[in-house]
Amino acid sequence: MPTFTIIFLGALAMSMGTRLWLARRHQVHVQSHRQQVPVAFRDKITAENHQRAADYTVAKTRLEMIDIFISAALLLIWTLGGGLAWLDESWRGLQLAPLVTGVGVLLSVLLIGQLLELPLSAYHTFKLEQRFGFNRTTPTLFLGDIFKQAVLLIVLGAPLAALILWLLDSSGGWWWLTTWAAWMGFMLLMMWAYPALIAPLFNRFTPLQDGELRQRVMALLQKNGFTAGQGIFVMDGSRRSGHGNAYFTGLGANKRIVFYDTLLNSLTPDEIEAVLAHELGHFKRRHIHKRIAATAVMTLISLAVLGWLMTQPWFYTSLGVTQASSYIALVLFLLVLPVFTFFAQPLSAYLMRKHEFEADDFAATQTNPADLVQALVKLYKENAATLTPDPLYSAYHDSHPPAPVRIANLSAKLGGVPKSL
Repeated sequence: MPTFTIIFLGALAMSMGTRLWLARRHQVHVQSHRQQVPVAFRDKITAENHQRAADYTVAKTRLEMIDIFISAALLLIWTLGGGLAWLDESWRGLQLAPLVTGVGVLLSVLLIGQLLELPLSAYHTFKLEQRFGFNRTTPTLFLGDIFKQAVLLIVLGAPLAALILWLLDSSGGWWWLTTWAAWMGFMLLMMWAYPALIAPLFNRFTPLQDGELRQRVMALLQKNGFTAGQGIFVMDGSRRSGHGNAYFTGLGANKRIVFYDTLLNSLTPDEIEAVLAHELGHFKRRHIHKRIAATAVMTLISLAVLGWLMTQPWFYTSLGVTQASSYIALVLFLLVLPVFTFFAQPLSAYLMRKHEFEADDFAATQTNPADLVQALVKLYKENAATLTPDPLYSAYHDSHPPAPVRIANLSAKLGGVPKSL
């Protein structure tokens, strides 16, 4: 067996085993704390709500474990099982131009992957989310979303794939720099275009109408020198789910602040203002810029690694492919990269949680920290988010700090952590 095949299988086994072990730890930890609400939450979260959140978390984690097995099996089928080699031979048999063949193979892998994920996605939506009272998606809406995603993948993905593959084959020694520039340009373009052109294909966005609330929101924005180019919008999140959220999106003139309608229906104006202050914290602390910069660096490093692997015959043969090409190298790289980068995930999660703490700290300087605490407690309750995640699982996976830690950080700014909220 080739050396890299052994390395790949070992890394896959380690990443898969680690994910399963963490998921199982998470299940056991949540179940063991199911009966008792954490002290700081007992005045706001009932035992029934807490147990519902525990059951929801355990059910989601069980589905996650199934997905781990399915993803590993599909990866082996694509690589050592000969799936990618067969797909490549099928496209080559059409005797199209090499660039067209490469784009066809790349998009086929993505579309087939999307199709294979459909059963598990449907189960999550119509069984798991339905069971806990969150799902509001109809089969027609669900299938419509899948169709739109596939069309977008073709419409946007085909030109991008063609450009990248052309650069790989025609830019000589500078291909890595031109490819990096093309990818970063596309990513920034999508960040700019998404709020106004893509998101409305899936949801309805209406300007925030509430007079008093809008005035308070605008005052907070102006106080912090923030101009929302496209304004403040309410999204019809309730059309698909009972979960609530808020987010900042877009670049330049297409910046938007978006509230889910489910969020507005559950929070007071003071709490909404506190949530907005948190989102502004990401803007003021330049988290978006830092994440773009980190992505740019990691993309450049990845292209350097890809450039080396493309010239190594063992990279192809060790992963079940006999005919080397730039597009096959790219597809193989995209397939196996998550197996190896999984072990760096805790660092990424740590940095994301650090940003959340910074945004919370900023919000505490702009609004009453108690309002953000109350808003978070309501969101934990209504989204059935567990208050007792396994610490190690959370450190590996969660982009947001665990609820007790986050609440304690905010409560400390009120002069000490209270016994109840």
